[in-house]
Amino acid sequence: MLQSSSIIAFVSTTDLERARRFYEHTLGLRFVEQNQLVCVFVANGTVLRSTVTAEVSRSGYTVLGWRVADIQQAIEVLVAQGVTFSRYDGMDQDANGVWTAPGGDKVAWFADPDGTISR
Repeated sequence: MLQSSSIIAFVSTTDLERARRFYEHTLGLRFVEQNQLVCVFVANGTVLRSTVTAEVSRSGYTVLGWRVADIQQAIEVLVAQGVTFSRYDGMDQDANGVWTAPGGDKVAWFADPDGTISR
């Protein structure tokens, strides 16, 4: 039933203005609207709603992900925007924090200002 429906992603934030700066200016997502409860962005047709909460529970696992054509180029651009990539003990990551999965996929992780983990 839902296979032809668009997905809407949600992330929590304690500060909508900070979330807006990060998702719009740092990551370059298209800003759609903001009110006292939510900031809405669009990335290649997917809607991301950053919803204000009193506190954000850190997940410890990936919540958002992007498929990019060139991971090294994406990392360079994001680092230039102030993004710090995460390193994890026991994972064989290269100098830029990229881990190569057994199937060959390349993955790098970073967190938003509220600690939501993206890859």
